[in-house]
Amino acid sequence: MYVSLGEIEKARETLAGVICRTSLAYTNTVSDMTGNLVHIKMENLQRTGSFKLRGAYNKIANLSETEKAHGVIASSAGNHAQGVALASTVFGIKSTIVMPRHAPLSKVNATRGYGGKVVLHGDVYDEAYAMARQIEAEEKSTFIHPFNDPLVIAGQGTIGLELLEDMPEVETVVVPIGGGGLIAGVAIALKESNPKIKVIGVQTKNMPSMLESRACGKVTTISGPPTIADGIAVKTPGSMTFDIVQKYVDDIVVVDEEEIAGAILLLLERVKTVSEGAGAAAVAAILHRLPQFQKTKMAAIISGGNIDVNTMSRIINQGLGKTGRKVFFDTIVSDKPGMLCKLLELIAGAGANVVAVTHNRENRGVSLGYARVELELETADDDHIQRLKHLMEQNQYCVNIR
Repeated sequence: MYVSLGEIEKARETLAGVICRTSLAYTNTVSDMTGNLVHIKMENLQRTGSFKLRGAYNKIANLSETEKAHGVIASSAGNHAQGVALASTVFGIKSTIVMPRHAPLSKVNATRGYGGKVVLHGDVYDEAYAMARQIEAEEKSTFIHPFNDPLVIAGQGTIGLELLEDMPEVETVVVPIGGGGLIAGVAIALKESNPKIKVIGVQTKNMPSMLESRACGKVTTISGPPTIADGIAVKTPGSMTFDIVQKYVDDIVVVDEEEIAGAILLLLERVKTVSEGAGAAAVAAILHRLPQFQKTKMAAIISGGNIDVNTMSRIINQGLGKTGRKVFFDTIVSDKPGMLCKLLELIAGAGANVVAVTHNRENRGVSLGYARVELELETADDDHIQRLKHLMEQNQYCVNIR
C-alpha cells in the first residue's frame, strides 16, 4: 500500500495554515436537474486556483535540506505548476516547471507570478514530462511528480478528510481523473473511513487513459485529440495511482467536450462559480452519465478554476447558441434609405436584441441595388428563433440561420 489514512492525516497537519479549507456547497440547480442531493467541493477557490497546492506543498515540505539546495523541477499542464512554484517560493527553493506549449496563458503567467521559471515544451503533458526528466538529470534537481508520488497523493487526500467532516452522510463522491493523484488520495481517505461510500472517477472522452488502463489490467498509454479539460489530459496514468484506483474506485465514466462545456456554463450562470474544464467534468458526469443514482447524497469535486478567459468566452458563446439564446443569421435587403431601419424595427418588435449588425452592399452574389445584412441576436430560446424566422419570412425576407 503506497499511502495510508495516517499519512493523509499527517499531511493535513503539514498543510495547516497554508491551504484554504474550501467550502462544500449545496447546489439546488444540479440537484433538481438530476434528482439527487448534490454538493460541490470548491477547490477552484483554493490558493493558486486548484487542489494541486495540497500535494505539491506536502511533497516539498518533506524534502531534505540537500534536495532543497538543488532546487526542484516539475512538469504540469498548469495547476501543479502553480502549486510547485508557490510552495518552492515559501521555502526559498528554486523551481523550474515544464509546461506544454499550448498551456493556457493565464496558467503560465500565474506560475511565473508565484516565482517559478517556466519552460514551454511539447503539445501535451507527457511531452512536457519527458523534458522535465531530462532537465532533472542535467541539473541534479528534485523532480516533483504531479500525481505518482505518495506525499503528493497524501496531500490531495486531505480533501477527502474535509469532505467527510462537512458531509459525514455522503454516499457517492465524483472525482476528475487525469494522472490519478486526486482520486487516489480522496478514495483512500473516504474508503478507509467508510467503505460504503462510492467513489466514481470521471475522464474526458478524448483522453480516457485510466479507464483504458483499468480495462487492460495494467498502466496503458493512449493518444487522443485536444480537450478543453487540459488539467486531466494525461496519456499515461501513474503506476501508484493505478493500483490505488483498482483497489478503491468503484467506477469510471467519460464525458465529452460538449458536456464539459455545458457544465462550465451551468456552473458559471446558475451556481455562480468559475470552473475549468477538468473541474467541471465531475458535474458533467452527474448531469449526463450517472442516471442510476436517484435521491443520493452526492459530492462533486470542482478541482480547479484556472480557465483561460478566451476559452471561457468561446464556451459561453457556443453554449448560448446551443440553447437558442444567441443566433446569427443573414438576409438581403433593398439598398434604399430606411430599409435597414425597417428590418431592425421588425426584429425589435419580436423581442430579440441586436448585439451586432453588418450591412454590406459589396458581397459576392448580392445584386446591384441590394445589400447583405448579417445579424447577431440575443433570443430567449429555439422557439423564439423559429418565431422570429417565420415573422421575417412573412415580411418577404429570405433568412439564412448560421
